[in-house]
Amino acid sequence: MRIHLLCCVLSVLVPPAVAATPGDGQHDFDFEIGTWKTHVKLLKQPLTGSKEWIELDGTSVVRSIANGRANLVELDVAGGALHIEGISLRLYNPAAKQWSLNYTNLKSGTLTAPVVGGFRDGRGAFFGSDSVDGRAVFVRFFITCANNDTCTFEQSFSDDGGKTWEANWIATDTRVKD
Repeated sequence: MRIHLLCCVLSVLVPPAVAATPGDGQHDFDFEIGTWKTHVKLLKQPLTGSKEWIELDGTSVVRSIANGRANLVELDVAGGALHIEGISLRLYNPAAKQWSLNYTNLKSGTLTAPVVGGFRDGRGAFFGSDSVDGRAVFVRFFITCANNDTCTFEQSFSDDGGKTWEANWIATDTRVKD
């Protein structure tokens, strides 16, 4: 099963303190730089009708790289017998004024297909396509924050051309204070 580090909550908006910086979008992820405690709910078998979720806890560390034109997320979560170590490389495209989010589970060592998008009215929305068990799917990833110290990431798949969506990864991050 492919696991993407892409997320969102459907209707909560990011408050002004963490809302996207006006301008070209290059600094949209600046609010997330730092260390976060992460709680992940992972749907065990996406797109099968399963309602069984696995819960994991750990950390996410977000670092700005390339003078803010990119950032790197290091994820380390575990629960029960499952341990996920992953990296998300987020790259800013100044011509398109969009970000691409590229993820690898370090167990596989390969990047998943990116999701592309940006922030609007304080909410991150990113879209792409991939495959799950050989089936083509659309991927939707939302990022929302309740405040400066709590953000939610939700990834959903659609195997019917975007008519319906099934959430399969919900991460709630809480900032670790220095």
